[in-house]
Amino acid sequence: MQKFTLLLFSALLFIGCGSSDPASTDAAIPDDGSKYALSYKGMRFYAKDLPISSYKLPQIDDSTFNNLSESKKLLVADKLLTSLFYGYPLPLLKQKINSGTFISSLQAQLKEDKNDKASIESYIRNNDFFFHAGYANNEVDNILARFYAMEYLDHYFVENWAAYILTQTIMFSPAFELESSHKPNTERVYNALVRALDDESTLSYSTYLHMISSDNWRRFRSPEDNGREMMEIFTLSFDDTKVPIAGKALQNWKLDRDNDTLVIGLNENTTPLSLFNTTIVNGDDFYRELVKSQAFKTGVTSRLVDFFYPANSSTGKKDIIHAILASHPQKWEDILLQIIFSKSYLLESERAKSAEELFYALAKKMEYKHYQYSFRNFEEALDVMHQASMKYKLGKLNRVPLDTLSFINYHKFIRENMLLRYTDSEKLNNYKDYNSYGFKPSFIGDDRFDIVQEDTQSTLDSFITYLFESAIARAPKAAELAMFEKHMLIQKGGVKEYLSGLNLLKTDQRTNAAILILDYISRLGELYQYRKVQ
Repeated sequence: MQKFTLLLFSALLFIGCGSSDPASTDAAIPDDGSKYALSYKGMRFYAKDLPISSYKLPQIDDSTFNNLSESKKLLVADKLLTSLFYGYPLPLLKQKINSGTFISSLQAQLKEDKNDKASIESYIRNNDFFFHAGYANNEVDNILARFYAMEYLDHYFVENWAAYILTQTIMFSPAFELESSHKPNTERVYNALVRALDDESTLSYSTYLHMISSDNWRRFRSPEDNGREMMEIFTLSFDDTKVPIAGKALQNWKLDRDNDTLVIGLNENTTPLSLFNTTIVNGDDFYRELVKSQAFKTGVTSRLVDFFYPANSSTGKKDIIHAILASHPQKWEDILLQIIFSKSYLLESERAKSAEELFYALAKKMEYKHYQYSFRNFEEALDVMHQASMKYKLGKLNRVPLDTLSFINYHKFIRENMLLRYTDSEKLNNYKDYNSYGFKPSFIGDDRFDIVQEDTQSTLDSFITYLFESAIARAPKAAELAMFEKHMLIQKGGVKEYLSGLNLLKTDQRTNAAILILDYISRLGELYQYRKVQ
């Protein structure tokens, strides 16, 4: 609401101004005196969430979910949560799955505000828990740490998730790899999106504000370059004949190369120009009419569909894009959540998981404890994977490491920093010791699997199954159980006993067994892959 308050006076001057492109307006602007009635020359400022009932891309609901087999329910639930950078410890996840309202409860949960924002910010900026130094840029570290620090999957979590997704794409990447852009631009762009989402800004208005910012001009630095890229990126228009028109409208806009600051001069164009099926004159007209155009909504929807469905055929993507556009999305959430909860995504799509999706989900599921440098290390690891967060001028063209060396580094980071790391109860309050991070004792506590003292094999099988279902949302195959049994059990006097040095009733030996099993899981493609369900 802060932005709403600041803009209220000026915005009221423009209530009721009509759009110069009637085809671009796909939802009536209310005339009820609320902030949702505010618009400027047809550019709507704010909108309420699109009701799920208005989604045209078929959605999974409780009925569809409950009709799945138990194994498929687990797979779908894990895919949904992981895609949102989240996870639950397995017993809690199964409890939610068995409630019969897993989908509707989660959708309702995403509308609630449960995270304490002030406490989260105080925590991630505390030098006792996270690395900060005057000589280092901590902007990306803070963003990465925030997902770990947010306890609840709620409205605020989704706002941060949506902002993160957008800043990984070509649309909003801060591109700090450029000489004219800098690490602080990551927080400027990211935070602006979070605030816009919290203010209920339309996707058109939030994009317009980004386009006229210094952050955008630090990436595309001349009138012709900026005009060309905005049309190509957001409307998928590659018509070079339009570039001189855009350059003319933006002739008084420039980036001061000495200070990397946007300067808008007074030598503004005054000649009427034809673009976006309407008449424009200056830079403000150019950006405003661009985000009002139907091509803009088609363009941004296409970008996000490509981001979440990289393996789908072009025909399949077109059908998904058409369905989303038919629902007349007004906000980024209307597109993003419509994708995430769709049948096409949860049941029919497959792709590799991003490092962020896997890292944060495992952290929640394994009750992972960080140490002071965890998120500085994660940021550096993403860079080594060629998946650096918010670094690239064109965003992450592929959101997962695809070349051999990059994927090796992906596997190495997850295996060595997540699956093979354990912290004991004595180090739970230690954040500066290199050996103080990893999964907590509670992750493999007595309540997580069935312990049958007189049946060693049954206990071991339950333990293995628990770890498999936690990590990759499936039970171990018979051959996998047999492999571990052969390695960990011995037949003695007609009774199966643990091999020497292993006893799941003892904490340290249980930890060693868990690490051995998780090491095997780290080598399975399923850990890094979203699978089709149907």
